[in-house]
Amino acid sequence: MNTEFLAQTSWCVPFYGLVGAVLSVPWATGVIRRTGPRPAAYLNLLMTLLACVHGWLIFGAVWNQPAQEIVYHWLHVADLDLSLALKISPVSVGAMEVVTSLSLLAQLYSLGYMEKDWALARFFALMGFFEAAMSGIAISDSLFLSYALLEMLTLSTYLIVGFWYAQPLVVTAARDAFLTKRVGDILLLMGVVVLATLAGSLDFPDLYQWAETANLPPLTATLLGLALIAGPIGKCAQFPLHLWLDEAMEGPNPASLLRNSLVVGCGAFVLIQLVPILALSPVTLAVLIVIGTVTAIGESFVAIAQIDIKRSLSHTTSAYLGLVFIAVGLQRADVAASLLLAHAVAKALLFMSIGSVILVTNNQDLTEMGGLWSRMPATTSAYIVGAAGLIGLLPLGGYWALSKGINAFWTNHPWLVAIALLVNGINAFGLTRVFRLVFLGTPHPKTRRTPEVDWPMALPMVTLTVLTLMTPLLLQRLSLLPTAKYQYLIQLPQLFLPSSSVLGCTLGSIVYLPRTWSRSVRIPLKFVQDLLAYDFYIDRLYRLTVVFLVDISSKITAWIDRYLVDGLVNLVGFATVFSGQSLKYNTSGKAQFYALTILLGVSLLVLLMIWPLNQWSLSQWSLEQLSLFSGQ
Repeated sequence: MNTEFLAQTSWCVPFYGLVGAVLSVPWATGVIRRTGPRPAAYLNLLMTLLACVHGWLIFGAVWNQPAQEIVYHWLHVADLDLSLALKISPVSVGAMEVVTSLSLLAQLYSLGYMEKDWALARFFALMGFFEAAMSGIAISDSLFLSYALLEMLTLSTYLIVGFWYAQPLVVTAARDAFLTKRVGDILLLMGVVVLATLAGSLDFPDLYQWAETANLPPLTATLLGLALIAGPIGKCAQFPLHLWLDEAMEGPNPASLLRNSLVVGCGAFVLIQLVPILALSPVTLAVLIVIGTVTAIGESFVAIAQIDIKRSLSHTTSAYLGLVFIAVGLQRADVAASLLLAHAVAKALLFMSIGSVILVTNNQDLTEMGGLWSRMPATTSAYIVGAAGLIGLLPLGGYWALSKGINAFWTNHPWLVAIALLVNGINAFGLTRVFRLVFLGTPHPKTRRTPEVDWPMALPMVTLTVLTLMTPLLLQRLSLLPTAKYQYLIQLPQLFLPSSSVLGCTLGSIVYLPRTWSRSVRIPLKFVQDLLAYDFYIDRLYRLTVVFLVDISSKITAWIDRYLVDGLVNLVGFATVFSGQSLKYNTSGKAQFYALTILLGVSLLVLLMIWPLNQWSLSQWSLEQLSLFSGQ
């Protein structure tokens, strides 16, 4: 009975964050000023703590229990049934608990990072909104509900990226992030509508049952699959909708922490749930593999050419999610889920570490840092553990997640194994490069007086360091690894993974990194470096193609609207006014004049009606005369 009660109340967990966001409104809007904004932060921390505790209780109750489905019928009209379905299982509740736990640590971290910000209450309200949407996606068992929550994430991203809206670059970044995601969301909405029409339901169990017997034409299945993957492509910052994540680094670092660990993971989580539907189209699966491959390789190279510490890590997020897309394209949802979990924990720790560096140095430029390892031991340890947990180094989670994929693809897809090893090696090189520039070397003026951060930031950072070390146990607990996980050590494919990691770290340690690395004067190196630093100039390509066409079409539309549509409307109005002004002089008040006017009008009308008949008769007479003349 207790288990049943906890399962039935699982819908409350996403609402904790939403309640915290609503309770923060009086402080965020300035209605309450005397206490300052910190009470709003404390309220959100309390609600997130309650969500975390409630989630742990539910997780313990549903462990080793069959999955349960909770359905709330929201709208039922004729054949339309829009229901809000929740799936309560160890995996879904575990994913929800990862969201709430990382949100709790991120909010505690934000209490120290955003301590002196005047809009602290608004920031925590947005963090609560973030948490509510992500927690709901974790336990959603309906594509309709998942789409609505993804829209909440898009709005949240816009608001929190544009948090410091007084800065022009921040406004531009928020706008670009919102519009880029909207492209994917609109295409996803088209797919959702079509899928609802074809399958008759948007609940995932019904969709899976429909997909088993569906017999769609190849073109229909392909268009449907491409529409469904468009939304996750935008959310996960995959090519060609990947530029927004780099610009979104203009927002506060705690928000970047959640965005690079959980928000992108939510899009991939929905994609994993769509695997049985996507399998109807081999073209869609191939597109997923191609997009994942291009993004993983391209963004790994782009990351090593960045001099902004946050942007350097954000590009590795797109690269790692590219491997997740490859796994989904090969219909290996278990591999994709393992990669997502390992990446979320390790990347959150990395952003906590660099956030501490940014706060104490007031700087994000890698070329102006150095020598921090002795001054910030906790931050240095957090970065090392996070980097090791992200790449394939034993015995952390990144190794087990990547080795699971390598073991799965070694036989049938060896070229994908080569791609995974290449991406892992490049990321290892890039993370080592960042470590050398930030923590090793000679201190620079901005890093000579850099104390360790205070406990509100140090405590969650140390806690997450421990959790990163325990990620293999978490993967094992969620049955994402085999029981005897160390069996991989004796297999040949997994021996290449730590080798690529060691090789990448070694090259990152010995490659010469001068402080002029930000701008080389050598032509070949300068060209390659600029090519990678500017993300292969894709943004400029967009300006010359898509943006240019949209700009031209909008100008043409504006001209048509102003001079043709508005001109025609204005002409009708002018004619009406002119005719009205003219007719008012004909109002004499004499009945004889009115009768004459009516007579003339009727005569003119009769003449107009008779005129075509006369013309027709005349033409008939002409034809008769012509025929007589021809006969003679």
